[in-house]
Amino acid sequence: MNPEATHRTDLALGKQPAVLAGAILPGAAPRGENPLDELESLATTAGAVPVGRLTQRLRKPKPYAGTYLGRGKLHELRDLVIDRGARVVIFNQDLSPAQVKNIEEIVKVQVLDRTELILAIFAARARTRQAHIQVELAQLKYALPRLRRKWTHLERQVGGIGVRGGPGERQLETDRRVMHKQIADLQRELRVIARRTERRVRARDDCFNVSLIGYTNTGKSTLLNALTGARAFVEDRLFATLDTKTRRLELPGGHRVLVSDTVGFIRQLPHHLIASFHATLEETLAADLLLHVADASHPGCEAQIEAVNDVLKSIGAERQPVIVIFNKVDRLDPNRWAEIRVIMERYAGSLAISAKTGEGLDQLKHELLAADSKGTREVALSLPAADGAAFSFLSRHAFVIERRFNNDRAELRLLITPSNLEILTGRHRGVRVTDSDSQARDRTVPG
Repeated sequence: MNPEATHRTDLALGKQPAVLAGAILPGAAPRGENPLDELESLATTAGAVPVGRLTQRLRKPKPYAGTYLGRGKLHELRDLVIDRGARVVIFNQDLSPAQVKNIEEIVKVQVLDRTELILAIFAARARTRQAHIQVELAQLKYALPRLRRKWTHLERQVGGIGVRGGPGERQLETDRRVMHKQIADLQRELRVIARRTERRVRARDDCFNVSLIGYTNTGKSTLLNALTGARAFVEDRLFATLDTKTRRLELPGGHRVLVSDTVGFIRQLPHHLIASFHATLEETLAADLLLHVADASHPGCEAQIEAVNDVLKSIGAERQPVIVIFNKVDRLDPNRWAEIRVIMERYAGSLAISAKTGEGLDQLKHELLAADSKGTREVALSLPAADGAAFSFLSRHAFVIERRFNNDRAELRLLITPSNLEILTGRHRGVRVTDSDSQARDRTVPG
């Protein structure tokens, strides 16, 4: 397999009419969310044109062994395929090779499962060499146990000479050896890239490092652009970002924050992808702070948060400091604000923002300064209102949270490093510290 060969913009599904199918299992879909809605978004991202849906509700989370859905449902699915002129059926669950074969014999068109669809999307979205390798590695691991189905019609090969002597060997065995070698080669190259990435991450130790994580399509790249002025690619589709992008954010007080945009997660993320992208995901382990970006306007918002938390646990990042950011509040129906407030109360220190309109970004920057473990302190100061030089110093070296004027004096609450506070009080005799290391930080919910 060649990395370029897996980079198919149309995913081999370009404009093909597709029927979506799957079982509805107890507790599988979040409240208020149709279990096939996300599959439709994935199919559309892959270039297919959904033309119909079919589901079967199962009482127990144990599908039919050979066909996943019941035989009667599969015949209903075949009729739907014929009626809508579908060229492919896409299942919302993972299927065994035998199940795919048995279903295709009934519906008479190509059948894809959820993992194969996600792998195809990742293949089309990969841009860097590392992303190509990671996706191809996941594809090979997915395809390896499915080789038998491809070559069951072949007899043994004609015998050869030398090490291939004897009665011959199965084409299946030849392909397996080739794929095992490809997997080993890709893993070796990925380790080299991972070591290079690790050195690059270690070089950032002099800065406060923040990673944007979250479910796919929650607005992480839009937030990166809003905070740093970057021009990261933004598209209202799943998995628009696969490669980590890091940009610098300058904050008052001379603080430099490095903000990294990472690949989005999804429910039932294929384990081959998690394993292959482990080097990329491990950058979250080196972050000083994780900003977990959630889509406040999505009906399954909290379920998406929990899905991301599951992936964090799988890579050992569940103990990282995290702030949950409820994004896209500009899209939020006013009637849902009460529900979002209740959800936010479950995640201490969470913020509500709109990366698109800028709402709540000042509060987020305040939290980034407060979270910087490299020396900022929150203090309250009193200084002469006419001391322009002191105000000028603070504009360059501190982040002002609150400002009030009382007659001829200004009362400020701000974040500042101890060294800059010492310089300020040493140079400006009229400056008095009235409170140090205050913990009173307001987190307000807009709306």
